[in-house]
Amino acid sequence: MLRADAVRQVVEALPDDHLLVACNGMIGREVFTARDRESTFYMIGSMGLALSIGLGVAQCRPDRQVVVLDGDGNVLMGAGVLATAAALAPENLHHVVLDNEAHGSTGDQRTVSDVVPLEAMAKAAGYVSAERVDAEDLAKVMPAFLAKKGPALLLAKVDKGNQHGIARVTHTPPEITARFSRAIAG
Repeated sequence: MLRADAVRQVVEALPDDHLLVACNGMIGREVFTARDRESTFYMIGSMGLALSIGLGVAQCRPDRQVVVLDGDGNVLMGAGVLATAAALAPENLHHVVLDNEAHGSTGDQRTVSDVVPLEAMAKAAGYVSAERVDAEDLAKVMPAFLAKKGPALLLAKVDKGNQHGIARVTHTPPEITARFSRAIAG
């Protein structure tokens, strides 16, 4: 399954009241193409920081469910945040990782996720739950995953390659921030 199809499944499974932080690169663009909404924060050019932002939001709004949608390259870039998320233990933080074993936005250069299982890293760091599922099952498992106590991680392997026709995020960084701030406050 292509990553864009997996992104679509994740985004469609999210209830309207959930806040979403989408990592930079193609995943953010795929989220924008699949379902743009005010409650989505798009990372623009800051690789590896989606979990940091999602963690901060989860800490500030423990009454809201926060989902971080990440790629393997982003997780590896900011791997230290796995331990911080585990130590702070926000029950409302759900981390979805789409793993294609590559930096899909820049030419499919290899990552090390084929030999370093990211769900095992999260579990070792202290996540309450960290599991791997078949990408074909994402739509089916998302409701149960979102009902789990966090921090929780769900990893799905996806195929390398990008879908054609994926739009760039048209909102400026200040617009993204303003929209997301309104969603957080609401």
